[in-house]
Amino acid sequence: MDAIHPVAELVGIIFTLLLVALSVYQLSRYTGLPFTVLLVLTGIGISLASGPFPVLEKVEDALHISPDLILFVFLPALIFESSYNLDARQLRRNSVQVLALAIPGLLLSTGLIGVIVWQALDIELVAALLIGAILSATDPVAVIALFRQIGAPGRLSTLIEGESLFNDATALVLSKILLAVLATGVFSSQTLGTSIIDFFVLFAGGLLFGVVVGYLSGELIGWLDSDPIVEIGLTIVLAYLAFLIAEEVLHVSGIMATLGAGLTLGTWGRLRIASPARDYLEQFWEVLAFAANAMLFLLLGMQVNLPELASAWDLLLWVILAMLVSRALVIFGLLPLFDRLPGVEPVGRGYRFIMFWGGLRGAIALAIVLSLPDYPFKDLFIALVTGAVLFTLLVQGLTIKPAMRALKLDQPPLADQLALLERDLVAHQRALQRLPTLQKGGLFSSRVAHRISLRSHQAIRQTQAKISELRHQQLSREQEFNLFFLRALAEEKAFYNDMFDNGHLSESTTRRLLSILDQQTDSLRYDHSLHRVNSHRHYEFIEHWLFRLVGDSWLLHRFVERLRIEHIGHYYELAWGHFQGSNQVIHSIERLAELESTPADIVQQVLDQYRHWNKLSMEKLHRLNHDFPEFALLTQERLGLRTVLLAELETTREQQRLGTLPKGVAEALEIQINRRLKALRGQPIQTFNDDPVQLLARVPLFAQLPGRLLRLIAQQCETITLEKHEQLIHEGHLNKRLFIVSRGSIRLQHHSDGEEQRLSTLIAGDSFGESALMGEGLPDISVVAQTPTRLYALSRSRLKQLMDEHAELKQQLTDSEALQKQLHDHSERH
Repeated sequence: MDAIHPVAELVGIIFTLLLVALSVYQLSRYTGLPFTVLLVLTGIGISLASGPFPVLEKVEDALHISPDLILFVFLPALIFESSYNLDARQLRRNSVQVLALAIPGLLLSTGLIGVIVWQALDIELVAALLIGAILSATDPVAVIALFRQIGAPGRLSTLIEGESLFNDATALVLSKILLAVLATGVFSSQTLGTSIIDFFVLFAGGLLFGVVVGYLSGELIGWLDSDPIVEIGLTIVLAYLAFLIAEEVLHVSGIMATLGAGLTLGTWGRLRIASPARDYLEQFWEVLAFAANAMLFLLLGMQVNLPELASAWDLLLWVILAMLVSRALVIFGLLPLFDRLPGVEPVGRGYRFIMFWGGLRGAIALAIVLSLPDYPFKDLFIALVTGAVLFTLLVQGLTIKPAMRALKLDQPPLADQLALLERDLVAHQRALQRLPTLQKGGLFSSRVAHRISLRSHQAIRQTQAKISELRHQQLSREQEFNLFFLRALAEEKAFYNDMFDNGHLSESTTRRLLSILDQQTDSLRYDHSLHRVNSHRHYEFIEHWLFRLVGDSWLLHRFVERLRIEHIGHYYELAWGHFQGSNQVIHSIERLAELESTPADIVQQVLDQYRHWNKLSMEKLHRLNHDFPEFALLTQERLGLRTVLLAELETTREQQRLGTLPKGVAEALEIQINRRLKALRGQPIQTFNDDPVQLLARVPLFAQLPGRLLRLIAQQCETITLEKHEQLIHEGHLNKRLFIVSRGSIRLQHHSDGEEQRLSTLIAGDSFGESALMGEGLPDISVVAQTPTRLYALSRSRLKQLMDEHAELKQQLTDSEALQKQLHDHSERH
């Protein structure tokens, strides 16, 4: 028999191991045991069976775990998949605790493990600290795989995943520093200073690089035509190139770079990924992470040398004891100190215990210890680290689930319990609605239909009883209101995402709407009340400040004016989106009310709030439709065009599915339709057909001028567009211009004795600043836009230039000004 080609043999071994992993996965699902733990045990079994079965020895010879294999093959895929799916809002809310555990917590753990090992073993202190640094980094691969399977609560998962993903940089830097000290035998203040700088460069530099390349990749994905192959391919390139460039070119943390790239693309960039590709992308990375996990933990198990571990069992016990003691002091001693900081939500005792017992070690520790240079204690370190990793996976990994069950952390939250019961309720109600259709089709026994109907009615009564029991025993009225409101917000969020996917909302408007919803959700979830969201005012203030800073520049005025008009378009789109979203939720709430699973007064309370929001957005739209009808007409026209294109897209896909349209033709048509849909997204910059001559004729100073002189003045007017709340004139600033309101409304006000006094409101056709135009402007008023507003402005210098060039204009304006003064004096006397 001919010998098998080495490449074919290697491929056969890899896919045989994947087949073994799939079998282990099925066993894990059947038994409920952690998948990673079963993989390690299977790997140990393969290693033990390699003696009696030579074919298994070939597997060990062909594939053995190495630091490069872990760092450059497995970790980029696993960390990118984890960070892409990480709850960024939860991470942001728990960032203090995560960073406390990842940096000072790891440093403290390193010192504690090092001192205990130094006292117990006959090795020097720096070497003991090195093993402390290696064993202090909780492994993201082991933790994430385990916690996803056992279903840890959201915040607990974020705390442990966040710590695991961030603290590897600290461990790697510490290991490099301690290795340098071991090599030179010198540790000085200069070495310490350099080490601190190196840490920040590695940690922050890797994260910054990852965020930048993640942002650039998101921009590229949004710019390209939507194609799942291209978009998924770009994420693979991003995950691995970010890691490789960071490690080999920039010499910063590759894991932090991949983490930053995954977080950026999974939060900001997720919206830019086309809707059809989004599901494919998540499924692809889930499969890739499964394959990497399977190979990694199988190889880890095959790496275990039980005779070596048995020979060093006494030393291993000291290492495990040091590891547990240090972890306990960090979690129960250090973490509560950071919980006392203002604005930090404390971590409960149950969570702390699971964080202590769930601090598993795995691939990161092995990668560091295997990459150590030749050193007298290297083999001992490998055995001790392997034994410690094995202990955390087998002992702690197998007991986490019972511990969570004992602490009642494995139970779904109230919202999920209620949702599951309502799912049962809706399912049986729909079954009852569909039974008559089955009977109408014939050949369906009425006796069977009656029996199924009785079962469904009984199930509905039982589910309603469970909902009532849950409400009575566990839900307060405030909790039930918050849960129902959170469901309404989730419905609204899903609607906005669908609107964006269908091209009805622009990216910037969708982000603003989703940001408002996220803040309202956090307010309900964590503050247990619904606050008014005003965070966008900070961005508006910055935008208005920048517009004022550069808007007066002659070179940039037109550019700023275009931006302001574009912002009014976004404002209109935002109001339109709010109106459509609140309408959708109102209809959805009315359907939910029919289930009778929530008290009617709570349903009515949420319904009233959404009707109030719907009324406000409708009033905004009415004002904008009146002041800026161009936006309304364009929105309706583009909505109609998109509706037609979406119908074409749906028909094309349906014909491809039925086989009446060839696949290649259908795909080409889809590309064309998607391009046209993309071009119709958002609001283009508008041109307004205002007549400044008519507006000037309404100004008392210019009322008697002939048309030719009015047209002459109109040519010197400049347009100014203001967003809502934007200030035109600040109190204390001298005004030298006449302003005529073309669209919208503005408010004149001033402060007296520290209180704001509103003088008047001007609407389209009104003007102010005649005295400033001809004489001195008063610095004691400020002017603010109440709605998006468009004005015409005429400066004193331009009018003076016209008067110098045209004697007739000068004479008529002088006479008109004198007449206006006489009328003013007369009105003052009477």
